[in-house]
Amino acid sequence: MHTRVRELAELRELVRQGPSAKATEAQHARNKLTVYERLELLLDKGSFNEVEGLRRHRAVGFGMENRKPPGDGVVTGWGTIEGRTVFVYAHDFRVFGGSLGEAHAQKIHKIMDMAESTGAPLISLNDGAGARIQEGVTALAGYGGIFRRNVRASGVIPQISVMLGPCAGGAAYSPALTDFVFMVRDSAQMFITGPDVVQAVTAEQVTHNQLGGADVHAANGVASFVYNDEETCLHDVRYLVTMLPSNNQEQVPVTVTSDPPDRRCDSLLDVVPAEPGRSYDMHEVIEEIVDDGEFMELHERWAGNVVTALARIHGTTVGIVANQPRQLAGVLDISSSEKAARFVQLCDSFNIPIVTLVDVPGFLPGTDQEFNGIIRHGAKLLYAYCNASVPRIQVILRKAYGGAYIVMDSRSIGADLSYAWPTNEIAVMGADGAANVIFRRDIAAAENPDRTRVEKMNEYKEQLMHPYYAAENGLVDDVIDPADTRSVLARALAMLRTKRGTFTYAKHGNPPV
Repeated sequence: MHTRVRELAELRELVRQGPSAKATEAQHARNKLTVYERLELLLDKGSFNEVEGLRRHRAVGFGMENRKPPGDGVVTGWGTIEGRTVFVYAHDFRVFGGSLGEAHAQKIHKIMDMAESTGAPLISLNDGAGARIQEGVTALAGYGGIFRRNVRASGVIPQISVMLGPCAGGAAYSPALTDFVFMVRDSAQMFITGPDVVQAVTAEQVTHNQLGGADVHAANGVASFVYNDEETCLHDVRYLVTMLPSNNQEQVPVTVTSDPPDRRCDSLLDVVPAEPGRSYDMHEVIEEIVDDGEFMELHERWAGNVVTALARIHGTTVGIVANQPRQLAGVLDISSSEKAARFVQLCDSFNIPIVTLVDVPGFLPGTDQEFNGIIRHGAKLLYAYCNASVPRIQVILRKAYGGAYIVMDSRSIGADLSYAWPTNEIAVMGADGAANVIFRRDIAAAENPDRTRVEKMNEYKEQLMHPYYAAENGLVDDVIDPADTRSVLARALAMLRTKRGTFTYAKHGNPPV
């Protein structure tokens, strides 16, 4: 027995070391960690339990029968993050380039099934060369099994993809089906067809990073977060897990914070100008109202005219959707509507309350937006909010005009509570545009059209755009001092924590896509 145990220990050490010291050196030369080094950073110390670590492939032909390393290029198992169970699969690039074959895929299928059945988050550390060509169609079938499980677990458990190396061809669809995508610059690339194919078909010459690097996908919305190194990336994966429930049947975690819920936010009176045409940075507003000024922004470099972020208020995780006046004056357009809609759906899937900070002048006008379907894309955000059953709180800071006001979680589409600052302007359109429409003839017939236009603008503001008009008509629950925003939100979230949605049976809705 002692001899057998020593043999087992030696075998496990050989698996950990990889096929050769040269392969490990090559991995490090690419500024990439080995698979077990990554797992040590991701998981609590000593918590990893490997599954099927000794499995080998059964393929023959093309010399495969002579190369059967244990593990088959992927490490699977479970561990903990801050004491909470998570399931992980991680490609080992040192073995067949991390490519996916039949045994490799079956290991992943098993761990995905375990994550779903136990109701725990699934994290994939991606660093693989795609389908294993030597195994043919069985490798492609393996990807199909992964995609099917991604969809089945969607909205049931959090799925997090961490891109630490190449991910090409059909393999790229699995991360696209998950809830969050982390990418490391220079190391990670994602594309459907590689540079060689692109050049052969289109004659375009492009590098791997130019085609599918982290910065490319940060700008097009594929990547949720982008980092310069693996250590920082994996640290933030751990942080994200602490903000999420383990599955859709749990409430969001509540942590202890030293930041008082009734802390006044007096600086907000200076951060946000009263004049509706002046810009400011919405990030400063979010920093002021959330716990310790900390929030995790998703898709920071895509559709910057809307901010989507996870944060905590009095220890409770919340999702924040906010217009960003510093970019395109905070208007909604095609990209920002899609970005916000996807985030609202994510929050609703995992019982995360939504706080919407509104300062929106409308939808972006122009032929480009209309020709490319702003109606359909804007409807995605409207559908997402209307369909969400989690606690929803709207805060109107300044402008809230037209259809964009409705879409940004107004009371009329189901917000539980709506608050407004005394700088709010809620109307069909701005006063200047309204005056030009309503009083067109009066202005044209006036001796001094400019002075008459100003008078009519002021008349419209006084009657329909004063700060208390919406509250007087029951469309805003209260007009609040901006300095009280944090305490108002904290009390409202505490009250809404036991909210229960009402559901009408449907197989599923038919959202605009």
